[in-house]
Amino acid sequence: MLNRVVLVGRLTRDPELRVSQSNVAVATFNLAVNRPFTSANGERGADFINCVVFRKQAENVNQYVKKGSLVGIDGRIQTRNYENKDGQRVYVTEVVCESVQFLEPKGSGNQSQGNNNDYNSADSYQSAYGGNQSTGNQSSGNQSTGRSQQQRQDNVEENPFANSKGPVDISDDDLPF
Repeated sequence: MLNRVVLVGRLTRDPELRVSQSNVAVATFNLAVNRPFTSANGERGADFINCVVFRKQAENVNQYVKKGSLVGIDGRIQTRNYENKDGQRVYVTEVVCESVQFLEPKGSGNQSQGNNNDYNSADSYQSAYGGNQSTGNQSSGNQSTGRSQQQRQDNVEENPFANSKGPVDISDDDLPF
């Protein structure tokens, strides 16, 4: 049997953090996931999926994401039921998240914040995530163009198959699996 869910979407509201009777942190949130097609009038629909996450991951979700944050989740679908205070049986289907990945830098959200965000430019992104960075003064030329050319050269040097024409012969002994 297989019960696996992988979703990428935006939170429709801030996460709600509670602590269970057994002192376990539980965060619930609703994830909006775009559908891969558009309707007849050109609008793209979305599904709104209930999600729950436990323990330290719940505390992290509550602390670092908010309404509009882009997240990726990996988990399983679970159904449960309970009797509400009116005596009616309520059925709930939700995704129990085993992993929640924060897909945007802290504080960016999906709101337009002008250029206050350090991750808006490609240069800031490269320097923050280990991209090639020129040091020292350049007397002439465009610094970002120089970086782009250097990156292309690095990619060619890293890829031993970049200049091969036709199929590449690899023995089974060279495969890592």
